[in-house]
Amino acid sequence: MALVDLPQRIGPYRVLERLGTGGMAEVFLAVAYGASGFEKRIAIKTVLPELRGEGDFERFLIEEARLGARLQHRNLVGVHELGVDAGTYYVRMDYVDGADLATLLRGEPLDPALALLISEEVTLALEYVHGFRDEAGRPLGLVHRDVSPANILVSRAGDVKLADFGVAKATLLLEVTRANVRKGKYAYMAPEQIAGDRLTPAADQFGLGITIQELLTGKRPYDAETPLATMERIRVAHPPDLSALPEPTQTLVATCLAKQPGSRFPATTALRRAIANARRAWNPVGPPELGDWAKARLT
Repeated sequence: MALVDLPQRIGPYRVLERLGTGGMAEVFLAVAYGASGFEKRIAIKTVLPELRGEGDFERFLIEEARLGARLQHRNLVGVHELGVDAGTYYVRMDYVDGADLATLLRGEPLDPALALLISEEVTLALEYVHGFRDEAGRPLGLVHRDVSPANILVSRAGDVKLADFGVAKATLLLEVTRANVRKGKYAYMAPEQIAGDRLTPAADQFGLGITIQELLTGKRPYDAETPLATMERIRVAHPPDLSALPEPTQTLVATCLAKQPGSRFPATTALRRAIANARRAWNPVGPPELGDWAKARLT
């Protein structure tokens, strides 16, 4: 897919660079200006040029913006505006001065203490999302559906942010997926997601379990030669060989990767506590150490 020229402006914001491009959208670094020399770096997400005018993709972006505006948590990327420029929707978000984990890892294992710190921070975000309720106090049943290194951002300050709710879904709301396309990245999908079954927060545990193994070993447990073969391995979901994992994490990952959702952790809170317990096997680390690692990978 060839990239089009960098736009000079999107809405009132001056564009500095293209931060990344995905299957549906692209994200830019931009600057917001205000009175008395005020400047703030922000991120702008728009639908890819070749998909503009496609109702489904624009609807995904609008839904992501509306949902993101309601969610406020230190481990989520903040969403601040949904705008239209020349007939094209854009979303203004927080700019995270760092990179996603997929970029930072480069296929290499991460120190277990840092890997589990990142994982615990992600569970804090998921715990908030899974428990989110509407104004009337009714649970929305939110499921992220795409927990993967590409959607976990780490800043130079050591902040961890879960991003991209473009495939998130309020399971209490009816949504028809065009052509029955599976949403999410195939290598991190839960077996029930591949089967097209109703999803619960346990599906996000599966994606995080694969992510944790990748952080610790540099490899994913169900990878095969083709996407279809990988999806078939996940569908069958035989217990993977976890012997390469440090012992305190083997049971943790095995529970996340259980084929049946009911055999995983009973709630995200239980998963978070299990990760916190596993972290005790290593010296404590925090945002300063994680930020140092991110800065070293970005130089």
